[in-house]
Amino acid sequence: MINDNQAQYVWTVSALNKAIADSLKARFSMVSVQGELSGFTKASSGHCYFNLKDGGAQIRCALFRRTAEQLNFSPRDGQLVQAQARVAVYEPRGEMQLVIEALRPAGAGQLHEAFLQLKAKLEAQGLFEQDRKRALPLYPRCIGVVTSLAAAALHDVVTALARRVPHIPVMVSPSPVQGADAPTQLVQALQALAARPEVEVILLVRGGGSMEDLWAFNDEQLAHAIVNSPVPVISGVGHETDITIADLCADLRAPTPTAAAELCAIPRESLVAVLAAIQAFLDAELAQGMDNRAQSLDRLQSVLARPSSWANKQQHNLSQCSARLGRAGQQVLNRQIMVLEPQALRLKRAVQDMPAQMGQRLSRSALLLGSLDPALVLQRGYAWLENAQGQAIASVQEVKVGEKLHARMADGVADVQVLGTHLA
Repeated sequence: MINDNQAQYVWTVSALNKAIADSLKARFSMVSVQGELSGFTKASSGHCYFNLKDGGAQIRCALFRRTAEQLNFSPRDGQLVQAQARVAVYEPRGEMQLVIEALRPAGAGQLHEAFLQLKAKLEAQGLFEQDRKRALPLYPRCIGVVTSLAAAALHDVVTALARRVPHIPVMVSPSPVQGADAPTQLVQALQALAARPEVEVILLVRGGGSMEDLWAFNDEQLAHAIVNSPVPVISGVGHETDITIADLCADLRAPTPTAAAELCAIPRESLVAVLAAIQAFLDAELAQGMDNRAQSLDRLQSVLARPSSWANKQQHNLSQCSARLGRAGQQVLNRQIMVLEPQALRLKRAVQDMPAQMGQRLSRSALLLGSLDPALVLQRGYAWLENAQGQAIASVQEVKVGEKLHARMADGVADVQVLGTHLA
């Protein structure tokens, strides 16, 4: 029996699965796993499911369509592979699984071993230290780009920069990004840009590919050239799961060439950065939600015996919803009619009463206007004095002795002459 001291909080199954999934995501954001493929199946949705196993254990894996479409080989049972994956929980069933982000045959072991040896050597020399890496300029005067003129990465970078900071000039230093001569020419192109005083940040970019395709960016001389560059260097080599020595040496590593361009072309509004972070979080949550629902659909598809019964049930539910919607619409219409009828009556009364009200206001205005008519004042015995130019006389100081004036009265005008003036 469980008492209150033994269990102070009771989890729901869903909440517990969610908490386990969050813990695994925080502890194992991305892992590299090598194992043998077993039970490989591909659903009609394009998603693939299989186990990775070795001599002592196995783990369930999900390879979703967006990743499966990028594979350059056909997975088969018994094949030894290396996977980049997220540790996750398929919450509806409480099953731990790997969500595969990249998959390749394990035959690239020698290159990987050489990569690890060079990585350890340069790490011991301090080339990867975070403390030595420089901050990017917020608003660079000129952006340099090192890549191949024929690479799609150049188009992606130029497009992104033109969209975000069209006012900043871009200087391209071309170099091959693949082949035996590529490392030497990459170093020369990087140093040529670094020598230009107007260049304040350099993008070292190329598109994705196999480890062999990206091997030029695992060169020791290129690593030292990046570290010794007088301006910050952003690397955007391959896809997010591809890690090269250039990425580790660069002042900032971007998951793609486009992302590299965006990192050095931050808009001036600080709120955009906040929105970008929120969008990235929502995209990740949406992708995980879609992955979980995709698995649910695949499982339902495999166990659904009679699709027609499910369709009939859904059609019945839709009919009921349609009926309820119709009744609700009529109710809303009736309520609006009840509200509008009194308003229409008041409007009708106002239209009927308005002519009489306007007539009364017009009569009062005419009476008031008539009372201000100067002719009425003249009829009471007053006169209007004007000088010879027709200007009204308002003060004795405006006339001179002997000056002739006009006295305008109610029935005519009399010519008068000033005999003298006296102040009141």
